[in-house]
Amino acid sequence: MSDQEQANNEANEKIVVKTWRAWRTVHEMVQDRGYELAESEVKISLDDFKTQYCNIDGSVLRAKLKFSARPSPEMIKKLTPPITPQNTEPQADVGTIWIEFLDEDSLGAEQMRKFGRFCSHEHHKTGVLVSHVPVSASAKKEIAKFAQWTSIEWFLEEDLLINITQHELVPRHVVLSREEKAALLKRYRLKETQLPRILQKDPVARYFGMKRGQVVKIIRKSETAGRYASYRLCV
Repeated sequence: MSDQEQANNEANEKIVVKTWRAWRTVHEMVQDRGYELAESEVKISLDDFKTQYCNIDGSVLRAKLKFSARPSPEMIKKLTPPITPQNTEPQADVGTIWIEFLDEDSLGAEQMRKFGRFCSHEHHKTGVLVSHVPVSASAKKEIAKFAQWTSIEWFLEEDLLINITQHELVPRHVVLSREEKAALLKRYRLKETQLPRILQKDPVARYFGMKRGQVVKIIRKSETAGRYASYRLCV
């Protein structure tokens, strides 16, 4: 094997490992949001990843890195508004999620439009595009154009190499249902605007796909109380 071939193999190996780690984190994220995924999909080994998603030369087949998932019954229940006289058959504010890894060397407006059109045409409620290159400003502007059909999110592979929610310094976050949020505000006689805030662009909020108006319960360890909870409103 020549020095050049050796260098190419080492470069491919680094890319494969990084992509595999991002692939696993994305699956954990989808599962943590409440979608249905088999444990074998979430915990795929590096060897199995190479077998399924790499070329003979060891390079990643990003075009194959796409999948969808359905919301679990628990997720549907959590995101279904309560029955009211005005709305006797409320519909859950959730649907299938589609995840895709960018298979091009740039992510501009054209690529984002293509992704948004696919998600809306296939009636995916949420679309997640994972990119190995930076996202252009023009691509970000395209996201809002599809908001009435599908909620588009994008992540850099670099930001998914570790699961931030599993870091020892990050407390447990639990997104509340509408009923849980209403009960919280009633219990403490609060308006939602009186709650501390968490930005929608916060890494943990992005991980859970939080929408504006949702409340997250943050559970921290305490040497005196064991555990204590705080709440934040997504803005």
